Amino acid sequence: MSRKSWHLDRRTFLMGTGASLALPYLECMAQDVPPLNRPHRFCGIYFPFGVSLPKPDSQAAKWRWFPDKPGRDFQFNESLLSLEKLRSKLSVIGGLSHPNGRKMGAHDTGDTFLTGAHLNGKYLRNTVSLDQVIAKSIGPQTRFASLTMSTDGGVGEPTRSSTLSYNDQGYPIPALNQPQQIFDRFFGAGDAGSLAEQRRLKSTSQMLDRILANANSLRMKLGNNDRQKLDEYLASVRQIEQQVGQAQAWIEIPRPELSDQDREKLQLASDDEAPQALIRTMYDLIYLAFRTDSTRVATYQIASMADASSKAGKFPQLQGFKGSLHSLAHDWNKPQGAENLGKWDRFMAEQFAFFLGRLDASQEGDATILDHSLILYGSSNSQTHNNSNYPLVLAGGQQMGLEHGQFRQLSDSIPLSNLFVTLLNKLSIPTESFADSSGELTDILQS
Repeated sequence: MSRKSWHLDRRTFLMGTGASLALPYLECMAQDVPPLNRPHRFCGIYFPFGVSLPKPDSQAAKWRWFPDKPGRDFQFNESLLSLEKLRSKLSVIGGLSHPNGRKMGAHDTGDTFLTGAHLNGKYLRNTVSLDQVIAKSIGPQTRFASLTMSTDGGVGEPTRSSTLSYNDQGYPIPALNQPQQIFDRFFGAGDAGSLAEQRRLKSTSQMLDRILANANSLRMKLGNNDRQKLDEYLASVRQIEQQVGQAQAWIEIPRPELSDQDREKLQLASDDEAPQALIRTMYDLIYLAFRTDSTRVATYQIASMADASSKAGKFPQLQGFKGSLHSLAHDWNKPQGAENLGKWDRFMAEQFAFFLGRLDASQEGDATILDHSLILYGSSNSQTHNNSNYPLVLAGGQQMGLEHGQFRQLSDSIPLSNLFVTLLNKLSIPTESFADSSGELTDILQS
């Protein structure tokens, strides 16, 4: 296609006196990219312990998380009412879950929200998460293959993980939880902004080369068990090698510059003492990472199943509720319990609506970032101790072939992994199966 004089390439730099500065993302850059080739993205967002689900004919029915009527004529109840203005760009989904999750303990399934694995007392190794399958395919196109975030940070412990992301060996990927740290990595000097860093990367690369070169000769001398352990270790080394290689490829390219307006909106000093400010800042960082094409894959775990030690366990109290997040979910069937949990669900949905609104307000050619993104929001409990009928919202992707504007109440015989297969295919990652999938979930596709 021909390029008009005011159309700029997405990788245009200002050059002068031996230095270069990356331009911010401009509208004219999107005009240069054919619609089918525009960036596609994925974001997975998780919260624990389920939602308020009083019976539809009860006095507390308006706090029921799921709408009462399937189809296009559904009405949001109070819990999700903040999503009304975006209803044409999202679907509420009921009925799905991971069959392996139904075999596990009541609060053991947060680790498997994006993997579908079966964790038990003897074998706590997870499997690769959906986001990392995506990152492996499209990650090399951006500076960062993926962004992994949570309220608590790190990895937590098995069945009480503080990350949603797992590599192809099933090992947890540490989550970031400090807004300033994430900002510095993506938009500040970062980890590769100096000559010393270039030297370190080169030295690391040479060291990894030597390790891998000696591995094959050592492997031939080992027994089966030791050989398996060595292979697992080498898989980790190769993953580091790929990360180093990607860092080297981007080291000469400046990080994106943010506008003063973007910087002013960020509340980088937010911490777990101010839940709304913290959650919105984390959402803002994902939005900016997507908008600047710094990454196309992100996960965000808001609280973990380890409520007693989770920083987010106290979030309800800081927002004026009584009790911890865990107790709020446990007491849903006590007097006023459904309403109390429903009001927390409403608070969470309002933050999610804020995030979707930012994505939808950012034009990308003839559509928006949301239209080119797949956003999955939900929990691995319907109610606390119930590992079926996950409450899910799938948003975005209308330029990728998804059809929205419905409450889809699906059969509980359909594995959630069927949805994952469909999302992977819509991201141009040809996939026939994922975890325990039995096929695609064609219900969400445009006819």
